[in-house]
Amino acid sequence: MPVYHIVLFHLKPGVTQEQLSQWRSLTKSMVDKIPGLLSVEANGPLPISVPRAKGFDMGIVAVLEKPEHIASYAIHPAHLEVHKLREELCDDTLAYDLEF
Repeated sequence: MPVYHIVLFHLKPGVTQEQLSQWRSLTKSMVDKIPGLLSVEANGPLPISVPRAKGFDMGIVAVLEKPEHIASYAIHPAHLEVHKLREELCDDTLAYDLEF
């Protein structure tokens, strides 16, 4: 069954739209590089959700083929490149994995 890897990000002050665009593009490019990664979407919360978002202002949903792919996804060089940029842009994250 597919696994939904959900990560919320709290951006550092001063992060620009250009930086976010670069990050989104790099994030989406992982799909063709990481085995088992079916799709990735990244965006900010809908306006109705902002009051309940507890300061998290960006999120991704990555869909992986099966739970075993989460470990290889985490250490794949393409993910580590995205992770490095995340470290520069974010000061907090929250991750949650669900299987459906």
